[in-house]
Amino acid sequence: METKKVLLTGIGGSIGCHFFAHIMHNTDWDVVGISTFRHRGESDRISHMFIEHPEWQNRLTMIMHDLIGPISKRTREKIGQVDYIINLASLSDVEASIHDPVTFIQNNIWLTLNLLEYARETKPKAFVQFSTDEVFGPTDGKSLYKEWDSHVPSNPYAASKSCQEQIATSYWRTYGTPVVITHTMNNWGQMQSSSKFPVMVQKKIIKGEVVEIHSESNGEIGSRSYIHSRNVADAILFILRNTKPSLHQPLVVDKPDCYNIAGDKQLTNLELAQLIAKLMGKELKYKLVDSHSQRPGHDPHYGLDDSKLRKMGWKPPISLEESLKTTIDWQCDHLEWLS
Repeated sequence: METKKVLLTGIGGSIGCHFFAHIMHNTDWDVVGISTFRHRGESDRISHMFIEHPEWQNRLTMIMHDLIGPISKRTREKIGQVDYIINLASLSDVEASIHDPVTFIQNNIWLTLNLLEYARETKPKAFVQFSTDEVFGPTDGKSLYKEWDSHVPSNPYAASKSCQEQIATSYWRTYGTPVVITHTMNNWGQMQSSSKFPVMVQKKIIKGEVVEIHSESNGEIGSRSYIHSRNVADAILFILRNTKPSLHQPLVVDKPDCYNIAGDKQLTNLELAQLIAKLMGKELKYKLVDSHSQRPGHDPHYGLDDSKLRKMGWKPPISLEESLKTTIDWQCDHLEWLS
């Protein structure tokens, strides 16, 4: 049987590196990774994995390319024909999108357009557009969004991800690009950016500092469904292995395939911080701060209904507490990643 090949964009990011590891562990597929290592991506994430798994180097081809520019003929030849494209590449920091919305939105739109143009010419078996729960906007803390509920993004980052989905859907409808859209909630994992909430909490607990927890003016604390990036990667591999992307058929199939990927349970930000402290065997010092005074466009709650994917037979291979404990222990043993 011929080995499959995956084009994985954003491979140097804190989510992309776990996708790479999961593919290496669970398939015999080859990977072509694209990254600039200029944004949140770090080559150290990939090189660190090669220390324990030097054999993986034979299955990875790295391409240095900024996707806001078209993929040239020469780069296309280096990539070769791929079976699947998994588009993880995006600027993803909400705070940065608020301070510099134009650059942020232009980057995320252009990279998606150029990658879809590449897919239009090369015709992969599936094009996975990796998106976020934030496109739907906030929930009341109880209700959950289904895959095709309306988008009402609250900040420029969420708006840029919604734009990516709409552009991908237009290529699915107009050009027959085999698009699959996924929404996922807050990811964490080893080697995550130090600006992300779980890492910030761990750093402050180690130093004995006070953790700031965002809350509403009425004292309500926001909640999220946190999920390890390896669980997300497992869900997408499940989709690629068990489904064939639907193609547009007028009056029959009017939307591409779309799947929500959520964690085991919804936790408030305070509950997550308390759980991290508990797993570290430390005391949590915290204070509540008004979220909107620090971050306009902040949504207190997000929520995804992932029943569609669960009914198909997928479930996270690692529980929330187990994956969080593994991540905390790893980062305590590799403090350079907390700096």
